[in-house]
Amino acid sequence: MSEVLSIARASFAEKLSENNINLLRTKPKILQINVGKLCNLTCFHCHVNAGPKRKEIITRNTVDKILKWIEPTDIPVVDLTGGAPEMIPDFKYLVSSLKKQNNVRHIIDRCNLTILLDAEFCGLAEFLADNKIEIVASMPCYEPKSVNAQRGDGVFDSSIAALKLLNDLGYGKEEELPLNLVYNPVGTHLPPDQGELEKDYKDELIKHYDIIFNKLYTITNMPIARYLSYLKRNGQYEDYMNLLVDNFNPNAVEGLMCRDTISVSWKGEIFDCDFNQMLDMPMGGSKSRFLWDLDWISLEGKSINLENHCFGCTAGAGSSCSGSLS
Repeated sequence: MSEVLSIARASFAEKLSENNINLLRTKPKILQINVGKLCNLTCFHCHVNAGPKRKEIITRNTVDKILKWIEPTDIPVVDLTGGAPEMIPDFKYLVSSLKKQNNVRHIIDRCNLTILLDAEFCGLAEFLADNKIEIVASMPCYEPKSVNAQRGDGVFDSSIAALKLLNDLGYGKEEELPLNLVYNPVGTHLPPDQGELEKDYKDELIKHYDIIFNKLYTITNMPIARYLSYLKRNGQYEDYMNLLVDNFNPNAVEGLMCRDTISVSWKGEIFDCDFNQMLDMPMGGSKSRFLWDLDWISLEGKSINLENHCFGCTAGAGSSCSGSLS
C-alpha cells in the first residue's frame, strides 16, 4: 500500500461505514478516455505526471477497439482527457469517428488552452468548434502570477489568447459550444464556494480581457503523482491528507463520478476513475481488464475500488470532473 493510502487517520471505507453509506456503481453515463501522458505543459498539481517527454499515448488499434465497443451502447458522454488529448496522432480521427457513429453523443475535450496556439496544431480550435465539442479548460486563477506559478511562465498570457480565440469562434456564446473553466487551488487548501468563485472569474475576465465562459468547476487537488511530490517537498503532505479527512462530506458521496463513469487508459484498461488509473487500481479488484471485454450493463450495482485518496473527492463541497458536488 502506497504512503498516500496509509497516512490518513481513518480509512475511506471506515468513513463510509460510519455514515451508513454503501457506495455502488450506477448505470454508466460517461466513458472517460485518458489518451495518454503526453502534454506540452508540466503543471505541479498534475495527478497524471504528464509532460512533453512522456511516450505513453493511445494507438490507432486501441482507438478502433474502443470505437467498436462503444458504438452499440447508449452511453451519452465521451470525455477525452490526458495529458493534452489533442497531441495524440489520432485525436481528430477519434473525435470524427465518434461523431460519425452517433451525432447525439456528447464529447468533452479537457484542454489546457495553450495547445490551441501551438503552430503544430494550427486549426485545432476550429476543428473543435466545427464538431461542436465541449471544452473544459484548466484556468487555475484569473491573475497571471498564480497561473504561471502553477503551470509555468507565460501560460497565463497564452491561456487568455486561447480563450479569446474560442470566444471568436462562438465558444461561451452559442449554446452548442459550451466553454467551461476549471479551478484547482494553488496551495494546500480546499476550493472556495464554486458559485461565488465563478462570479469572481466572470467579473474579472470580462472586465480585463472581454472574455466570457459558461461555468466554472472547482476541483480539489488529488494527493497523488506530481502533486504528492510537491506536498512532500514542502512538508505539507500529512497536514493535507488530514485536511481532506477532517472535511469528509457524506453528502458528496452520491454524486461521485466513479459511480457512473468508466475510466479507460491509453492501453484500454478499465478503472473506476482517472485517479485510480494513475494508482494502477483496476476496476473490480487487482486484475487488469480491458474495455472490450466488459459488459457495461453489468456494472450497475457493482462495488468500487476504494482507497484513502478518495477523501479528495468527498472533502468540503466534494469534487468531480464537473466541479463541486454539494
